[in-house]
Amino acid sequence: MIQTDKVLDAKGLACPMPIVKTRKMIKDMEEGQVLEVQSTDSGTTADLRAWSESAGHQYVGNVEENGIWRHFVRKADSGDKLETVYPFTVDNKQLLESLEHPKAVLIDVRETAEYAFSYIPGALSIPLGQLEEQMQYLDKEHKLYVVCRTGNRSDMACQKLMAAGFECVTNVIPGMSTWDGEIENTIGGMK
Repeated sequence: MIQTDKVLDAKGLACPMPIVKTRKMIKDMEEGQVLEVQSTDSGTTADLRAWSESAGHQYVGNVEENGIWRHFVRKADSGDKLETVYPFTVDNKQLLESLEHPKAVLIDVRETAEYAFSYIPGALSIPLGQLEEQMQYLDKEHKLYVVCRTGNRSDMACQKLMAAGFECVTNVIPGMSTWDGEIENTIGGMK
């Protein structure tokens, strides 16, 4: 089950109503939250994807079950602008080489819905909001590489890990927004 913050029932509605209702609902949501839009109109996929991009939100993906499309849209936040301050970084290409080290661990700090639709094989899913409670299970002897969508949430995660005593932490930038390597998903839906 993909975790979302709100659900919009747009079943039985045709264009442009799913977009109109999505725009209205997402306006009242907090930054970074994920909205699930349920629709029976297959055209909603292209419409939501285009609207999300033009409005600055992230169309995470969709799943079709028994004629009902479940679309996932993440509301943009100020953290989506690349403003990193953490000094130790690797780019996406350098990450592949770095992960060959036997003590390398890749941590994906995006929300669970984002991770479900596409993640780098072997990445641990620890959403940023759960990092402080989950870091007790991480080994301080490992080389940690932290990835998100743009490098901003991972920047914050790297700072938290360093403050907690982890010494070998590296931010992956620009992250999943431009990742062109192998990906996996946990839901079997389309990206």
